Amino acid sequence: MTVTDEQVAAPAAEPVPLRRNWRFQTLWAGSASSMLGTCLADTAYPLLLLAMTGSPTLAGAFGACQFGASVLFGLHGGVVADRYDRRRVLILADTVRLLTALSVAVALLLHRLTVPHALFAAAVIGATMAYGGPSRMLALRAVVPPEQLRQALSQDELRVNGAALAGPPLAGFLLGLGRAVPFLTTVLTSALALGASIAVRFDSPAGDGASGGRKEKGAASAGLRYLFGNPVLRSTVLVVVALNVTGSALLLALMVLLRDGGTSEAGIGLTLTGEAVGGLLGALFVSRLHRRLAPGALLLAVGWSAALMFAVPASGGGPVVVFAALTVMSLGVPALRVMLDVLVFQRVPEEMRGRAVAGTTTLLMGGLPVGTMTAGLLLDHLAPRTVLLLLAATLAATLLPATLGRGLRGTTWSD
Repeated sequence: MTVTDEQVAAPAAEPVPLRRNWRFQTLWAGSASSMLGTCLADTAYPLLLLAMTGSPTLAGAFGACQFGASVLFGLHGGVVADRYDRRRVLILADTVRLLTALSVAVALLLHRLTVPHALFAAAVIGATMAYGGPSRMLALRAVVPPEQLRQALSQDELRVNGAALAGPPLAGFLLGLGRAVPFLTTVLTSALALGASIAVRFDSPAGDGASGGRKEKGAASAGLRYLFGNPVLRSTVLVVVALNVTGSALLLALMVLLRDGGTSEAGIGLTLTGEAVGGLLGALFVSRLHRRLAPGALLLAVGWSAALMFAVPASGGGPVVVFAALTVMSLGVPALRVMLDVLVFQRVPEEMRGRAVAGTTTLLMGGLPVGTMTAGLLLDHLAPRTVLLLLAATLAATLLPATLGRGLRGTTWSD
């Protein structure tokens, strides 16, 4: 068979536009449904426990159980994603989550729900997030060509921020219709997520039994070791963790600041939606920021703008100033999250990506209680404005070495 010059010069077939990529869009819809269900649960369960017991401690225990399970099983979830068929892992996690949501809804309808049942559901939800999360993230990225990765991740940011914005008020509205209504809704969102996982097949190189079932010493922490062994990934992860820790502390300090200023609870909740609004707007500019800024420059620009916005509410102003500061601070966060995702895909081998994703997620989640607890201790002794300035200074001190060093600033997307 002879190959002609025309055949040699024939261009490669154009990839299907992302909006017509039914595998990606189906998986994305399932992920969006799962995220919305999580945001609903995060608000509805504590409110329900508070109504059942009158105890803020028990209401807060739901989040503690869910978070604790996610962190406890987080690294092992990455091992499972790298060692077994990711589609099967995702289907199993979604099935367990669906059955858990259904058990709570049925118990409520029968007036048989107990506090231990609700807290057990919290732990199961946290565990399914730990095991299903890495597989779901890798599935979304497995069904798009490399040249569409940033576009796909930008759309994924809309899912995250949209659910964060819609979930809490929707949970409150549904609870007003009846105690069981939000939990029946989480059954529906879980079913939609499971349906998407079943409907779409995707490549899962790690699921072919390559490991032969052998236990690898230190497998759970291998992803973290790889992340911290790469100078660019190490600097990026450390700065993002610093943003996460100080950001969680910031929210508590802002709540106290607004409360002391006379803002109602409803007004505080509305003001804090500035974070989600900024994230939604920022998702529209991810590709543009990535074209104009190298990874190091993008990381430092987002970090320093956040440090500046931390200090703005301390200078005075009410809910409008806080809302604006949160919105501006969050504009670059989607581009930063996509940047971290792209760097992991560029620099981490396929057989270790599940553990790298799980390690990153565990570090970020681990920073949330550290930041909140630190802010609580500081607010017991200092004024909220002083705490805000301390947080801004702490973040600036974290950014300074990366700013003065040449390694991160000279990083490019392709090196």
